[in-house]
Amino acid sequence: MANIKSAIKRVEIAERNRLHNKSYKSAVKTLTKRYLTAVSEYAAHPTPELGQQVKDRMAAAYSKIDKAVKRGVLHPHNGARKKSTLARALKREEAKISAPVDA
Repeated sequence: MANIKSAIKRVEIAERNRLHNKSYKSAVKTLTKRYLTAVSEYAAHPTPELGQQVKDRMAAAYSKIDKAVKRGVLHPHNGARKKSTLARALKREEAKISAPVDA
């Protein structure tokens, strides 16, 4: 443990920031999982209702990622990579849906 008063304060602030950042990262992971689950359900049974649910969850995940980047929890490139992964997952499933099935 630090002995100098300013160093002690920095340790306390770092711990507080770590916990705050942890909650943001956890929320990003949770929203990402919910989105990917919705995408897989939509791919299995494409309906307009599930399509809207996918769009809503994508918007929520994008929003939380953008806020985490804005607050410095995530690096901008990391946020862009996460958003790209989400978009790519949907594109991949939509391609499977629209591709003709050879019998």
